[in-house]
Amino acid sequence: MTTGNALEETARNLRIDGNNMIERGTGIALWRQIEQQLADDVTSGNFPEGSRLPTEPELAERFGVNRHTLRRAVSGLVEQGLLRVEQGRGTFVQENVVDYLIGKRTRFSEIITKQHRNPAGRLLRAYEIEADQSVASGLEIKPGTACILLKTINDVDERPLSVSWNYFPARRFPDLIPVYSETRSVTKALTHHGAGNYTRRRTKVTARLPDAEDAKILKQPANRPVLVVESVNVDETGKPVQFCIAHFIADRMQIVFET
Repeated sequence: MTTGNALEETARNLRIDGNNMIERGTGIALWRQIEQQLADDVTSGNFPEGSRLPTEPELAERFGVNRHTLRRAVSGLVEQGLLRVEQGRGTFVQENVVDYLIGKRTRFSEIITKQHRNPAGRLLRAYEIEADQSVASGLEIKPGTACILLKTINDVDERPLSVSWNYFPARRFPDLIPVYSETRSVTKALTHHGAGNYTRRRTKVTARLPDAEDAKILKQPANRPVLVVESVNVDETGKPVQFCIAHFIADRMQIVFET
């Protein structure tokens, strides 16, 4: 027969909350047990990709521990790449990394939909500018030539993946802004002007920390690097039709070069 004292001791040493079991006095650190329970919640689908976990106080109450112990468990899962912490927003389940294939034919929507994910484009700004030296070099035009700039956000599953500055020769693509505004597709806008069969000539990839505006747009911490992808697309005659500088969230994607 179990005595009252024994029952009290069991209650102290074992906390059960739904399917959660945290044991004290076993030699396994509480934060390790919480780390495993949260990992199991993610892998079982209780916390789907991209979902936000309960708040820190709620999780601390769930497991019957202080916030320091909980934070150590969460930190371990962040290091493993299972969770991410967004300052001011909470803790989220990390999505599967997007494979971004770069080859002769690089199309954002095609790349994303082939991975059974949902792509979307959002227009931040669209206006005509004079090409500076870097844009002129990319488009093989004279500095000061009129260009169209589309500043856009590319989303995957309703979360930003990249922000990009897209430059096009204004004289060749006079209707590009209204067509893109309607279709949210660079390919459709170029197709409208007879240049839809464009290919990738050059891609250059570097990494740096985002500025404050990038971090805000991409909804990521300012101390997390972005991948800077600079590219030139050309038409069938080899003439540049698009010069693009894109900043990608580094831990949401990996670039795959097709050779």
